[in-house]
Amino acid sequence: MFEFQWPWLALLLPLPLLLPLLWRERPPQTGDTPREEQLEGERITLLHPHIEQLRTAYQARRPRRQLAGWLYRALLHLVWIGLVLALMRPQWLVPHTEVSAPGYDLMLAVDASHSMDALDFTDQGQQVSRMQVVKGVMGRFIDERAGDRIGLIIFGSGAYVLSPLTIDRAAVHMLLERVVPSIAGGSTALGDAVALGVKKLRDRPPGSRVMILVADGDNTAGNFQPLESAQLARMAGVRIYVIGVGSNQERIPILHEGQIEYWDDLTMDEDTLQRLAEVTGGAYFRATDTRALEEISRRIAELEKTESETRTAYLPEPLYRWPLGLSLAALLGLGLFPEGRRRFIVRQASS
Repeated sequence: MFEFQWPWLALLLPLPLLLPLLWRERPPQTGDTPREEQLEGERITLLHPHIEQLRTAYQARRPRRQLAGWLYRALLHLVWIGLVLALMRPQWLVPHTEVSAPGYDLMLAVDASHSMDALDFTDQGQQVSRMQVVKGVMGRFIDERAGDRIGLIIFGSGAYVLSPLTIDRAAVHMLLERVVPSIAGGSTALGDAVALGVKKLRDRPPGSRVMILVADGDNTAGNFQPLESAQLARMAGVRIYVIGVGSNQERIPILHEGQIEYWDDLTMDEDTLQRLAEVTGGAYFRATDTRALEEISRRIAELEKTESETRTAYLPEPLYRWPLGLSLAALLGLGLFPEGRRRFIVRQASS
């Protein structure tokens, strides 16, 4: 399919025809002495022994002289038309169609607030943060979901789409690895994250709309409460599987401004997370449970797979070289026929 990217530049095409109307010859000013008055009283006579032969030769060459003037004018117009067409950026749109494949629509919503810096997990005797646990757990989950469309949402003081639904699992995994605590703000907009995930999934085919929420259960920011968002998810047919991250210790160590401090308000609100999962028909798991991912995968496999819609993208192939080449060829012609320029100027002056 052919099109111009900037078709409005075609308004420049009639500009050479308008220039003679806009740029008229300056009328003679007062005080200027015409050439005729200077020669008044003088009689100039050209004496030539073969004046009739000269007149006959001039009449014979007149059609050729007129043709040279018209050729020069045509070449000028070709130069302008070619340049304008090149500026309009002609392009040929080559269609590329994506191949659809059956799979599930999985939206991952990961808590990226400051509380994910809490050091209430251990790995081989060393303290690790909640974010490190999330990256390990969800990284393995993403790698195992071959054929599924996976998206990624992070939330802190607000909720943001880091990746739309895509079959490129490696890209989603890479984006997840680059997430750090507080990247989306220090607070936790849990309800907003669920509402945003529902918005991205509700237009997908019904039957396989799944959201996997990774959070510590606290909701300290945003416009939606978690249970309000859960009702929206239930009405949209979105199942939410929740993975709780955190512990119920009274004082939890956290990395704050480069130092380890002990805070009292970092306990995980499991009740909210469990109710959120129950309302939507999903399930709740603990991040420390090694069987959590296997159970989530098993339950997702029980759902009905859907075909992703076939989409056709058009990739532009630029064609500006052709009109630009036409302009260069016409410009070369103007250089090869300088006689036409003189005839064209004489004709313009006489008219």
